[in-house]
Amino acid sequence: MSFATDPVALASQLIACPSVTPARGEVFDRLEAALAPLGFEVHRFLSGEAPDGPVENLFASRGGGPLHFAFAGHLDVVPPGEGWASAPFAPEIRAGLLHGRGAVDMKGGIAAFVAACSALESHRGTISLLITGDEEGPATHGTKAIMAWMAERGIRPDMILIGEPTSEKRLGDIVKIGRRGTVNMWITVPGLQGHVAYPHRADNPVPKLARVIAALDALHLDDGTDSFQPSNLEITAVSTPTGATNIIPGAASAQLNIRFNDRHRGEDLVALVRRIAREQAPGATVEAKISGEAFLTPPGPLYELLTAAIREETGVEPVLSTSGGTSDGRFLIALCPVVDFGLPNATMHKLDEAASVADLHALARIYRRVLEKALG
Repeated sequence: MSFATDPVALASQLIACPSVTPARGEVFDRLEAALAPLGFEVHRFLSGEAPDGPVENLFASRGGGPLHFAFAGHLDVVPPGEGWASAPFAPEIRAGLLHGRGAVDMKGGIAAFVAACSALESHRGTISLLITGDEEGPATHGTKAIMAWMAERGIRPDMILIGEPTSEKRLGDIVKIGRRGTVNMWITVPGLQGHVAYPHRADNPVPKLARVIAALDALHLDDGTDSFQPSNLEITAVSTPTGATNIIPGAASAQLNIRFNDRHRGEDLVALVRRIAREQAPGATVEAKISGEAFLTPPGPLYELLTAAIREETGVEPVLSTSGGTSDGRFLIALCPVVDFGLPNATMHKLDEAASVADLHALARIYRRVLEKALG
């Protein structure tokens, strides 16, 4: 199976564009230059303002007809950090691996999908790409803005494949059919600052915060479901603003994250934490940001054509999973069935991130099979 667009070459071109979130500009130029010769009509627009923007988004489509198959992804990447063996935005192939920030998460997946489209000589229906520059960041002005843009024009896909790196031990072993929800919270317990030698003149908030943390740590949210692992609450930071060893602080704070399954809603968990905080430390306040609700795509045609394509190409029977972090599927599920499938994810967000050259070609072949089954 040959490709008019080489997935490794295109992935290298995208990696060579530094696109730390929020992304815009050159990396979108490269993607548009790859799509236009394949007959895609490309629309690009900016959304949002500082500090979370502006973010560039892209919607590209080809064909027409009753069935609309969409691919979703992101061109923004996390900061590379220090200590790479080679420059993070200078793609380099070593020992069969393409190194560079975004090789796995997820410029490689986008390149593989474009390559798949390049090998499809004809098709029924519509193929589209929904590509954002704001998935690794707050996700405020990215996929949600694309959805609003499509809604204004009456565009609604019938199924969406997100090219996030879901595979673990080998390409094709994991397909994500849903994701847990996530909510961050910040608890502040007020006190009265004073000298440690005169505790009767102060009100120490630290023991009160400790009681809140102990109560939250003792929570048993659930035992999981047939589709989801158990929900978990993790304390991620504790702090006081003293700056010296002989001061009772005037406030103490803690930060937490809950990853929750579809037995919960984010707002209910926020209410639960607020109640516990106020019971254990009257006067405590809780701020919260719900990043996404849990979602699950029921079995159906999208499962079937994707798993069949993986099986035919790799011989692997994929596991259908909801484990791991979240994705923009938490927004897109409002439109139609959504699944995530892409490259092995062992090096995503790590130093020396790398994708196998062989896997990039194999992923492009899987994506082509999917398109042929959906639109052929």
